[in-house]
Amino acid sequence: MNHLFNLDGPVLQFINKIVYSVYLNILWFICSIPIVTIGASTTALFYVTLKISKNEEGSITKAFFHSFKENLRQGTVIWLILLAFGIILGIDGYVLYHMRFENVFWTLCTAVFCVAAAAYAIILMYIFPLLARFDNTIVAMFKNALFIGVRFLFCTALMAVIYFVMLLIVVRIFTPAVIFGEGLCALLCSCLLSNILNLCQEKTEDHAGTVPDLQ
Repeated sequence: MNHLFNLDGPVLQFINKIVYSVYLNILWFICSIPIVTIGASTTALFYVTLKISKNEEGSITKAFFHSFKENLRQGTVIWLILLAFGIILGIDGYVLYHMRFENVFWTLCTAVFCVAAAAYAIILMYIFPLLARFDNTIVAMFKNALFIGVRFLFCTALMAVIYFVMLLIVVRIFTPAVIFGEGLCALLCSCLLSNILNLCQEKTEDHAGTVPDLQ
């Protein structure tokens, strides 16, 4: 029983990872303040949490800012694209909600919107972990994020639940839980994504470390 509470025991390792997630959440928040850097900040966050999920964290601060610097340009471009499409989807959703009509055209538009929103959410959850782990073009990152998210729907659903539960807790139940926020979500999602990304890694061995077209 005592081995559970050893320095290398599962209990203290679990507590350490929770503490790391809080620290990473603070780093992520600070580096996301300019708004345009949210992409690079989120990529750096997943870069570290993916390491933590495999007990390979090392120096957390150094690893975070290394990834932030390395992915600043591409992460920023990806984030701005996602932000633009997010705004468009938000406007479309607002218009569809306030212009409800009982006809086929409105039903069709709503169906298309729901599919687009689902695809957007999948890409949003997967693209930054992929960027943290692999090198590829922006177009390929979007394509592979959607493909992997659809292929591993159970993992995608669990990740969505993690983000939803965290949002629900912060907004409705215990606002101070925001201190865990994105950091804890990223850590939990990284545990789910670790094996999936390892499968992707196996497909890159003959592609000089670049994620191929996974289709």
